Amino acid sequence: MPRCLALLLACLLPLSASAADRYRLDPVHTRVLFAVEHAGFSQALGTVSGSEGVLEFDPDDWRGSHLEVVVPIARLDLGDDKWNQATLARNLLDGQRHPQARFVSTRVEPVDAHNARVHGLLTLRGVTREIALDVRLNALKRHPLPPFRRTAGFSATATLQRSDFGIDAWRSVIGDRVELRIEAEAVRDDKASAPDAAGEAPAGDDDAQAAADAATRLSPQPESRP
Repeated sequence: MPRCLALLLACLLPLSASAADRYRLDPVHTRVLFAVEHAGFSQALGTVSGSEGVLEFDPDDWRGSHLEVVVPIARLDLGDDKWNQATLARNLLDGQRHPQARFVSTRVEPVDAHNARVHGLLTLRGVTREIALDVRLNALKRHPLPPFRRTAGFSATATLQRSDFGIDAWRSVIGDRVELRIEAEAVRDDKASAPDAAGEAPAGDDDAQAAADAATRLSPQPESRP
């Protein structure tokens, strides 16, 4: 009996693993906002646009999700050119030598159908530390605009200490605690994400989209050759 059970699990596990779809972050609709204390007077706000990455995601199995993201630190914007240059200087973010930050998830703890805590490794200014993102799934449906691809939308928050990454200059002016807010959209990266031939399915009609997705998966596909 144990041997039969092991064989059954071996057959089922690959099927389970394949349920996750592959998505690519939309750099136009993905943005990182950060807030850090400015000399006790206010929270300085900045954004970084243009992040790119790959997401493996199954809404029915958050634990099997995996995320890899590259954030172009050199595109940081605090609303003032001189302030941007000072923040990217060598004693702070050192944007010339470290123009990108990278996040790679290591595990996901589901909270409910729409929320999860995503743990991962953040590499910033050449230093890697573990951080956790509180992530909410906002929507997973066909996009209402052409090319009508299946799109996942997320919001996330996190906090970190800049000193953990060796960014410790100007302590009397710049706070150590950095709050992050992330808004991201990811587009499914497979044949099922292509627009339907008729183009008549109403935007936001999840039942119609689910049926179309199922039909695509069940239809025989031509063999691909290198």
